[in-house]
Amino acid sequence: MPLSLNRRAALTGAGLAGAAAVVPFRAWAQEAATTHGLAEAVDAYVRRCLEAFPDQPGLSVAVVKDGADVLTRGYGGRRIGGPADVDERTLFAIASNTKNVTAAALAILVDEGKVKWDEPVRTYLPGFTLSDPFIGERITVRDTLSHRAGFGLGAGDLLFWPNSDRTRAEIMAAIPHVPIEHGFRAGYHYCNLMFVVAGEIVAAASGMPWETFVQTRILDRVGMADTVPFTSRADPARSALPHGRIGPPLRYQGEMVLLEDSIAGIWNWDAAGAAGAFASNAVDWARWMKVRLAMGELPDGSRLFSQAAAREMFRPNVISGSSEGPTAELPGRAITSTYAMGWSVQDYRGERFITHGGGSPGGISATVLLPGRNAGFSIFSNAEESFLLRALRSGIADIVMDKTGFDWIADSKRIEAEGRQRSLAAAREIDAKQAAGAPPSLPLSAYAGTWRDPWYGDIVISERNGGLWLDFTRSYALKGPLEPYDGETMRTRFPDKREEDAFVTFELEGGRPVRATLKGVSPDIDFSYDYQDLRLVRT
Repeated sequence: MPLSLNRRAALTGAGLAGAAAVVPFRAWAQEAATTHGLAEAVDAYVRRCLEAFPDQPGLSVAVVKDGADVLTRGYGGRRIGGPADVDERTLFAIASNTKNVTAAALAILVDEGKVKWDEPVRTYLPGFTLSDPFIGERITVRDTLSHRAGFGLGAGDLLFWPNSDRTRAEIMAAIPHVPIEHGFRAGYHYCNLMFVVAGEIVAAASGMPWETFVQTRILDRVGMADTVPFTSRADPARSALPHGRIGPPLRYQGEMVLLEDSIAGIWNWDAAGAAGAFASNAVDWARWMKVRLAMGELPDGSRLFSQAAAREMFRPNVISGSSEGPTAELPGRAITSTYAMGWSVQDYRGERFITHGGGSPGGISATVLLPGRNAGFSIFSNAEESFLLRALRSGIADIVMDKTGFDWIADSKRIEAEGRQRSLAAAREIDAKQAAGAPPSLPLSAYAGTWRDPWYGDIVISERNGGLWLDFTRSYALKGPLEPYDGETMRTRFPDKREEDAFVTFELEGGRPVRATLKGVSPDIDFSYDYQDLRLVRT
């Protein structure tokens, strides 16, 4: 999945200048590029980024050009405070970078005549429908890979985020009940659910589960021997462990800590694997980038998929953003940003820039392809530091393109600090409103009961120790006290501080709570905490 200050929605965010003192960027970058070559320039830049963001535990970086590896290297440690043991084969959860592999799986089936891009989904999954039957009848394979079905941002993600006990079949059964907020093909709204559907099309057309297909038809053929389709299968001894900031007053504003002793423990997304469950490393992903830049051609001259399919996967299907273009302060701003199939495609400094990001609990990542340069690079991280990733992504791109001159490190530190100040001010306002809030109009016991949403299922509120306890029954981390906030609005206090709290607002009818809606407490909440799409009715 992508990132931001909703942590993943984009590689932009928040922050202030008090950055680390640095050598003038233009002089340093030009000297590095001319004296040491591309590998040395990128390596030196990565190290400068890590000096400016000292809380980052580890990184993995790969750079390829003209069909060859320029750099595959690890930095830092798998665990904060541990040894510097990340190398080029350390596995990272790469999350939504998986999406372009799912698109490639369908491309292979298109080449074989088993799937057509513009055929309705129900051709391969009979009976498939959505909450809007008109869209359910017409949505195509291409639509499932293009974030244009009409769902809201992150709609339905609570079916699997955070870890859920649902099976893939249960997710598919719930999809027809997830609300659709926008018009069909009317705009771009990032949607993991439709990539789950895309994975099921792979299974139906090939006769094997998505994970078996991508293993045997893609990973084995490309030679990605270390990569696994499910992060839950990653060897803990060879994996970078997940880290994040936890602490008052907001989830993303505290101290950097280890979230779990295994990426498998915090990140089991098997049921939604086609949307973002891969674990990979610099060596393997360099192989993948070279195949993508070669438009599907493998090193032995055979083809993974055709040039025609490769072009289709890079062809924009929906506009995701637009602007007046770059300025001195925003040199990387695109005139037009689009989404193709499993890839974002935009202009960057006058060239085509094909990219994708990924965000998991405790890690973020990015892949960038520059077809005009026959070059690409990837960044895998084991901490939720989106501003570091922003500095790395844009800075490395500038080095590869020989268009240096803008200090992405200082700029990212600036917007990080500015955003932190906004977030802390918002947190103080939230706490002040609770302190001055009116009490609930009814005794707490009146709000207890089983509350049901058509797509999520049951959320149970019970009395416990003189207060209320809320239980998302299918999400085992989302359980904790529910306390008064202001009138008929209450807020959760999940004991697991890795998770995001929610406001719950009750609607009374005949003096009794009968319906409830939710929204996230934090202004920085990850979009996959899809509380706002829940419509609870008391059973």
